[in-house]
Amino acid sequence: MALERIQGLHDFAGRYNVPLSDHHGAAHGGLAMNRKALELLLTRRSVLANNLGPPGPDGEALAVILKAAARVPDHKKLIPWRFIVFAGAARTRFGKLLAAIAHLEEAEPMTAGRLETEARRFERAPVIVGVVSKAAARPGVPEWEQILSAGAACQNLVLAANASGFASQWITEWYAYSPGVHAALGLGASERMAGFIYIGTPTEAPTERDRPDLGTIVEHWRPGPPANGDPAGRSET
Repeated sequence: MALERIQGLHDFAGRYNVPLSDHHGAAHGGLAMNRKALELLLTRRSVLANNLGPPGPDGEALAVILKAAARVPDHKKLIPWRFIVFAGAARTRFGKLLAAIAHLEEAEPMTAGRLETEARRFERAPVIVGVVSKAAARPGVPEWEQILSAGAACQNLVLAANASGFASQWITEWYAYSPGVHAALGLGASERMAGFIYIGTPTEAPTERDRPDLGTIVEHWRPGPPANGDPAGRSET
């Protein structure tokens, strides 16, 4: 059985061009390898919001996605994020608000076409989830860790949407940074938008894009001889 698991991991890694060393973790014991989960991670692809149509998740499906989004690393269980869901007619109402805010905040007069674009911006997908970062000064938990937790919630939301059979795109755009939009959404003084996750069904298949070569982004630290009397190490790619 162990040999079958090791061979299975090699076959799977070869399919997705993932190099393996002699130490495969789960292949030698511990948690069983979940191929479907790995395949999802290795093939995940954003779909442009403009290419997302109905149906989108609702009811229980959306609740499951949000529950998965909330299951992320969270130092001291502070829950430094929250979700705002836009669905149905709420998307159109919020779009009109976006257009009004853009009109007020833009330095130059807006064209009728631009106003129409803003008014229909949230109609690009059936469901949009805004992720609010609630990072703040808290003893023992640096603000940076709380921000990273919000980012993890965004990524889990994307992955859960994909695992549920939908496509998604995590974006910000101007309204994520707009004071007027922050006020309209009731953001507190220390809150910021981590992004908006557009979720729906792809109207066309996304094309694959180049991914980084592991050799250019991965280093393996090795202890090295002291330099100038100080402890030192070296990194090897």
